Amino acid sequence: MARPIARVLALLEILQGGGTRTVAELAARLEVDERTVRRYVDHLHDLDIPVRAIRGRHGGYRLAPGYRMPPLMLTDDEALAVLLGLVTGRRAGMISTAAESAIAKVRRVLPDALGRRLDALLEIADFTTPPRSALTTEAATLLTVAEAARNRRPVELGYTAGHGGDSRRVVHPYGIVAHSGRWYLTGFDSASGEVRTFRVDRIRGVATSTGTFDVPTGFAPAEQVLTAIAEAPHRHEVSVRIQATPEQIRAVLPPSIAALEQTDSWVRARIRAQELDWIPPLLAALDRPFVIEQPDALRDLVRALASRLAGHAGE
Repeated sequence: MARPIARVLALLEILQGGGTRTVAELAARLEVDERTVRRYVDHLHDLDIPVRAIRGRHGGYRLAPGYRMPPLMLTDDEALAVLLGLVTGRRAGMISTAAESAIAKVRRVLPDALGRRLDALLEIADFTTPPRSALTTEAATLLTVAEAARNRRPVELGYTAGHGGDSRRVVHPYGIVAHSGRWYLTGFDSASGEVRTFRVDRIRGVATSTGTFDVPTGFAPAEQVLTAIAEAPHRHEVSVRIQATPEQIRAVLPPSIAALEQTDSWVRARIRAQELDWIPPLLAALDRPFVIEQPDALRDLVRALASRLAGHAGE
C-alpha cells in the first residue's frame, strides 16, 4: 500500500493535468475513500498549494493560480522535454542566466537512469551554430511588454539606443518577435511618430499606460523586425540591381539582410553592412546577372573573387 505522502503527491499530479476532478473520480484513481481525498486536499492547503473546491452537481477540486509555483510533477518524457528546451534556449541566447538554476533543479530530481541518458545526449550532441551569450533581458520586462501587446495597451518605457543615448517614450506594442538570439518589440513610437523596433534588452524600465489602440490591418511583426534590422544604419550602403525574381533573391538574401525594390524586370537590393567581404559570395550564389550601383569597393571585391574562382578552375 502506498504511503499517504505518495498519494498526496499523486493527487497533486492529477490536479496538474488541468480541469475539475470530482471527489469520486479522485477517490477511484487514488484507491481511497472520498473522506480521505478531502484530507489529502487539506494537506495540500497546508503546503500553500492553491486547490479550489468547486461546488455543484459537477463540482470537485481544481488547481487555482497561486502566489508561487507549487511542486511540479512531471513524467520522464515531460522532464526531458523541459530540460532540452532549457538547454537549447540557453545555447541560442534566448533564455537568461536563470536557466542555469532551473536546469540544475530539474536535473537533480531526475531518476538516475534517465539522468545518465540525458547526460550522454548533451555530451555527444553537436550544434551547427556557435553558442550565444545569455541575454540580460529581465523576465519582468519581457512579460510586461508581451501582456501589453496582447491586451492592446500602450507602455511607457525608458530606452537606451545603440549609440548610448537614453530616452523616454510611449509605445503602442504591436508585437514581440524573437530573432537570432534576441527579443524585439515593434510598434508605434510616440517620440518619432513612426513604427519602430526596439531591442527588449535595451529597455530600462517599463510600465503599462492607460488607453487602448488598434493594430494596423495586415501588420506582420516578424516582417517588420526583419526589415528594420536590414535597414539599420551601417558603415556601407550597398545597392545592387539583380535580374531575378524576388523569390530567387530571397533564397540567398533574406529580409534580415536586404530590402528589395522592383524596377521593371530587375530588382534593386539594398544592403546596409559593416563589412563588404561577405557580399560577393552571396551575389555569386545567386547565379543571376547583376549590376553594382554602389559602393565602388564592392566592385573591386567581386572582381577579386571572380579572379580567384577563375584561377581555381584553371588549376
